[in-house]
Amino acid sequence: MTAKRNPGKASAASRDIPVIAAVEEFDRFYARELPGVLALCYAVIRRRQHAEEVAQEAFYRAYRDWDNVGRLDHRAAWIRRVALNLSYSRLRRWRAEARALVRLGPAVAAPEITPETESYWEHVRALPPRQAQVIALAILEDRSTADIAEILGIEESTVRVHLARGRKKLASALDEEPT
Repeated sequence: MTAKRNPGKASAASRDIPVIAAVEEFDRFYARELPGVLALCYAVIRRRQHAEEVAQEAFYRAYRDWDNVGRLDHRAAWIRRVALNLSYSRLRRWRAEARALVRLGPAVAAPEITPETESYWEHVRALPPRQAQVIALAILEDRSTADIAEILGIEESTVRVHLARGRKKLASALDEEPT
C-alpha cells in the first residue's frame, strides 16, 4: 500500500524552511541595524535606558510585521523612522506629564520618619490590619472616628473598638521595649 501524497499541501519540514529563513534574515537585520538605531534614539532621548527601550520597541514592531517589513527595499530607513516616531512620542509624553505636574502643584511631603518613629510604626504594622489602618488614620491624618468609619466603610463604634484595642496593644508593646 503506497501513501497518497496531496500535492496541494506542503510537508511540515518544507513549511518550516521559509519561517527559519525569515527568522535568520531578521536576526541579521537586527544585529546590523541595532547599534545605529540605538545611537539615533539616544541622540533624541538622551537617556540610555529609555533609548534602549524605544529601540527594542521599534525592533519588536519590525519582527511582528516582518512579513511586510522584510519585503521592503529600505528596511534600515523604515526601522529608523519607527524609532524616531517612538522617541518623539516618548518626549511628548514626558512634556505632557511635566505640564500636568506643574498644574497640580508641588507634591505634599510625607511625614518624616525618624529612628524613634520607625520603631513605633513597626509596632503599628504588626497589629491586625484593621487596627493598623484605624491607628494610621487617627494619628497620621488626625481623623475623627466618624471620618475613619466613612473611609473604611465600617461603623463608628467598630472604629472606636479597633482604636482602643490597637492603642492597648501598642502601649503594651512599647512598654516592654528596653530604653
